[in-house]
Amino acid sequence: MDCRGHIDVSPYRRFSKAQWAALRADTPLPLDAADVERLRGLNEPMSLSEVEQVYLPLSRLMNLYVAATQGLFHATSKFLGGSGAKVPYIIGLAGSVAVGKSTTARILQALLGRWPHHPQVALVPTDGFLLPNAVLEAEGLMDRKGFPESYDLGHLLEFMSHVKAGQAQIEAPVYSHLTYDVVPGKSILVDRPDILIVEGLNVFQPAPLPRHGKVIPYVSDYFDFSIYVDAANENIRTWYINRFLALRKNTFAKTESFFHQYASVSDEEAREIAGDVWTRINLKNLTDNILPTRQRADLILVKGRDHAVENIALRKI
Repeated sequence: MDCRGHIDVSPYRRFSKAQWAALRADTPLPLDAADVERLRGLNEPMSLSEVEQVYLPLSRLMNLYVAATQGLFHATSKFLGGSGAKVPYIIGLAGSVAVGKSTTARILQALLGRWPHHPQVALVPTDGFLLPNAVLEAEGLMDRKGFPESYDLGHLLEFMSHVKAGQAQIEAPVYSHLTYDVVPGKSILVDRPDILIVEGLNVFQPAPLPRHGKVIPYVSDYFDFSIYVDAANENIRTWYINRFLALRKNTFAKTESFFHQYASVSDEEAREIAGDVWTRINLKNLTDNILPTRQRADLILVKGRDHAVENIALRKI
């Protein structure tokens, strides 16, 4: 209840950046500026101060959650007479194209890997589970890439099920942002890590309502904790266009790049092309599929115009 007598019905507790930073307590910062520079994505500013104020307290929270979940798992295993074999703690991370999910995931992976009780932290982007371009073209889905229907959902669910069952040597497919396609014969090996971070656009997408109690699993059913990276649509549009402009000078310049045709266009043409792709594809996917899942997250990082997190919302327990 606030000072005016209004009852707070939000499922979240909200923190300013300063309030959140204080929750770091005495946790040491294990990264330096060179680490942060190596981990950040193209056109995604990330300072050591931002890591210290936002992501270090988050890693402390995750460490507490992982320990509590491991304790619960061992207690349940003892009750059931099981072997108590290690099962990874799975963190799901979602948000729009160009919002900075990959940088967030890599920073979190690096921080969590420095805690003594869970040094093995794996990261799997769900881009690898996109249907190959040949399939998308045959089904008329190339302009729907990143939409829920463009993924091999069966393969992704099988992967998640095997991970949560504690199986060893599980392979996840790899996606190339150079060729804009799944890479045949290449995979990420996931071998019973302490923590697995699964990062993607639509990982919080709910399953259709079942009929007659039939089980219809979805990816988020396997998550122990979920994070949504949020920002105003107009800011994400600006970041997307700026990244497109920057890509012309490196990735697009390579002849094997799927977008090589855009390497030599003018700034004005590039802005026009990127703006059209954003509005026609990415904004539609965001508003129709990604943003509606935001409230399913356990934690929401809200970014401002400069890519820095301004406030944090943590789901009440």
